[in-house]
Amino acid sequence: MQDWAGVFIPLVLFILLSPGLLFQVPGKCRFVEFGNFHTSAASILVHTVIFFCFAAVFLIAIGVHIDLGS
Repeated sequence: MQDWAGVFIPLVLFILLSPGLLFQVPGKCRFVEFGNFHTSAASILVHTVIFFCFAAVFLIAIGVHIDLGS
């Protein structure tokens, strides 16, 4: 069987943590803004750090495995 966790978890995190899609840290007017569909260089950096932290937790620390196939 193949382990697909290394594909699916970063894909879902990339979609959910895209700056401005669900939330943006830091926002233009407030620290956290929700659903504004804007981005900045600072928010890209913050969301990149959050992405790699969550990916490391799910893939390395917890050890999530998704097996597909026979």
